Amino acid sequence: MPRSRIGTRPVLLLAAALALALVPAAAPTAAAEQAQAAAPPGSLVKSVQNVTHPGANPANHGDKVNWVLSYTDNGDGGAVSVSDAIAAGHTYVPGSLRVPPDWTAAWSTDGSTFTTTEPGSGTVAVRGSIADLQPGGTSLARLLLPPVQPTTTSTGGDGFTPLLYRSANGAVESWNIYHHLATTAPKVVCINLLTTQPCAGGPWPRPLNSTAGPLGTGATGDLGSPMASQFVFDPDRPGIVYYAAFTTTALGVGCLDLDARANCGFFPLTPTGGSPVSENNLAGFVQSGGDVYGVSSSGAVLCLTMATQAPCAGQPYAAVVAPHGTQPGPAGSQHYFGSIVAAGGKLFMSSSPGTGATVGCFDPATKAACTGWAAPKPAGPAGLTTYGVFATYTTTGDAEGVCVPPSGGAYQLHCYTVGGAALTPPAFPSMPSGVLTFNPKTITGPDGHLRSYFPFWGGSLLGATGCYDWNTDAACAGMAFPRTHPGVGGSGATRDYGYDYDAAGECLIGLGDAGLLFSMDPITGASPCFRAGASLTLTAPDFYCDGQSGHITGYQDARLVDIDLANIDLANSSATISKPDSTVIATVPFAPDGSVDLSGISPATHPALVIDASLRLLNVDDFGGGNQPHLVAGFEGDPPQICFQSTLSSSCDVTAVSNTGSGTDAGGQFTSNTVQLPIAPGAACQPHLVVNKEICQDTRASRCGPGGPGPWAKTSPAGLLGLLGTAYWRITVTNDGPVAASQVTVNDPVAASCVSAAGTFTLAAGASKQIHCSSFLLLLPLTNTASVTYHTPGAPQGTPPTTSATSSATACSIFCILGSPDRAIELRERG
Repeated sequence: MPRSRIGTRPVLLLAAALALALVPAAAPTAAAEQAQAAAPPGSLVKSVQNVTHPGANPANHGDKVNWVLSYTDNGDGGAVSVSDAIAAGHTYVPGSLRVPPDWTAAWSTDGSTFTTTEPGSGTVAVRGSIADLQPGGTSLARLLLPPVQPTTTSTGGDGFTPLLYRSANGAVESWNIYHHLATTAPKVVCINLLTTQPCAGGPWPRPLNSTAGPLGTGATGDLGSPMASQFVFDPDRPGIVYYAAFTTTALGVGCLDLDARANCGFFPLTPTGGSPVSENNLAGFVQSGGDVYGVSSSGAVLCLTMATQAPCAGQPYAAVVAPHGTQPGPAGSQHYFGSIVAAGGKLFMSSSPGTGATVGCFDPATKAACTGWAAPKPAGPAGLTTYGVFATYTTTGDAEGVCVPPSGGAYQLHCYTVGGAALTPPAFPSMPSGVLTFNPKTITGPDGHLRSYFPFWGGSLLGATGCYDWNTDAACAGMAFPRTHPGVGGSGATRDYGYDYDAAGECLIGLGDAGLLFSMDPITGASPCFRAGASLTLTAPDFYCDGQSGHITGYQDARLVDIDLANIDLANSSATISKPDSTVIATVPFAPDGSVDLSGISPATHPALVIDASLRLLNVDDFGGGNQPHLVAGFEGDPPQICFQSTLSSSCDVTAVSNTGSGTDAGGQFTSNTVQLPIAPGAACQPHLVVNKEICQDTRASRCGPGGPGPWAKTSPAGLLGLLGTAYWRITVTNDGPVAASQVTVNDPVAASCVSAAGTFTLAAGASKQIHCSSFLLLLPLTNTASVTYHTPGAPQGTPPTTSATSSATACSIFCILGSPDRAIELRERG
């Protein structure tokens, strides 16, 4: 059978290596152990880029520069740590540290103790580390999610529906928030589905709070939860979830940061209380057009804009559904029975007033009731309570309308089209009386059909799932409606609240009133779900941070590792290759060696790939005993990079900065080359020398030497020197710049004695130096011009010297007077 390929370019397979990986390793020989111990460490190459003035070398004081550390492993991978101390002369730019995917960034304010939370200031060292680098450094690995066995660990009897989250680093977690709990009660839970154990960061459950910050412990919350929670992931903030919540004073949107295990705020949308209609509680949330929408006790429509995390303009909007639970009382003292669903670009809301359930429609485009829905429509007899509302679809997958299910009593659906006309309900099989129904999970199943999975319990049902196939407009083939869960938790008493779907592993994850978290096959309904999956996002440019192009040569492949391929039904397993926006590039089967060729995909056209591996298992023998099957995918390219930025000191004393990186890996310790970055002194850090050349207006050496009174002027008196004579010169050099000048020399082409007398000297900032010299003049008049040449201390090697402006003095004769302008006027007057 030919191997699976995407594109036409061949790729060398790693079948032999994979085969060896699946064979138990023999005990290493002494020689092998010595060779292994002698494996060299990787290498680290350091470079620097000027961000403020690209390409400038030397840099200037105050420039921002980018330090780049390129790490090459020794071929074995494993644990790697790379550190860089920021020495004197420059300071770390907060927020600038970049590490490759799956690496962990850390900062230190003392040079030895590192934290993964960046301090606000004072960083003197940075570090990037990874616990298990894939050989070559440009591949990522993701654990395959095994069949989720039923677990009651920390989920809670009122955990309501699960919320699945696959983080960027490969974690697969199920979160839930207990419903209808008071503000102080702990209510949020996280389960690691890879281990079916509580997530790190416990103990769970933890309270929810309106103030941003790490999750607390104990009964210290200030956010209460509604009856039927619904959640919205922020599309632009990975791991950020919005949920319905209330404080003692407001109904609004709670924010949960799953990656940070932290609260990220509470955004009030309407105050609680009021009379005679009181706002006491709210339904869950859905999103539309970047906004989060909900409905309150009064039937008013609530709205938050995710991008700004601020209330939508004009909200709360007028009620479109009948109010209920509006008797005056403390927030949370009464529940909102109902829900919300998006269908056909509209939002449909159900509620349960005592006169009978109702359903209304809100149009996000007009911020008002939908056309055809001027008033709420009846959805059940007096006394009926509903917890949900769900969308119905045509056999081609288009939104057709909505239905309101009952909770208790005779089971009857009340349905309407999107336009508001009566709609024949979907052909559900007969349901026992007293059954509770909650909102379904609607997905495109592994067979490509659009399906809704309805949670049931109550009456004669201990817990069950009803699967409806919209493409066939009938209950799902091969799966009873409803499908119970025999054996789950022993008795099958799951009391289902709801489900979430792992598209990579193609399994439903359920949770109910019994507190059992369990998996279910979406085709057969069997539990546990005998499927495994992994989702890997490979964004090749994220491995580099120097801003340059040309690092990436091409994609390699995606492959299954640490799993016996004989335990997989490869014929019914596949990998879906997508863009990050979920646009599918290709869905292909795995080759017999457990790989999928990616080499035909252009990294220039597709710089980021999402690879979802969906496996049908024949058994679970590979999961357990410490073995961890995983999916690996990578590309050919330059070694990965760690970068950070620093700002060069503006102090004139700093003339260069030096930086060296270091680290450890499986081969031992390594050190990078040292980068010496010279800094050119700017105008604020250069000496400025001024020259004043003068001549003595006397002929006596005693008055014209050092300390002599002179007098000194720019011109000697006429006739002082006769036709011939000795002129006495004084050159005053003043440094009015901020730093000293070094290697100062005098330039005086007429009076060589002045050059000799001055020699070479250093002149401090603000200081002056006088040079006295003389010359015998054979011809008068004569103008003598001088300047000085000097260097700036610490200037980069090769920097040319600076020459000052010139200054002149004139040795005069009697002809100076005759040639002066004043004398010419006098002669004209006499003539």
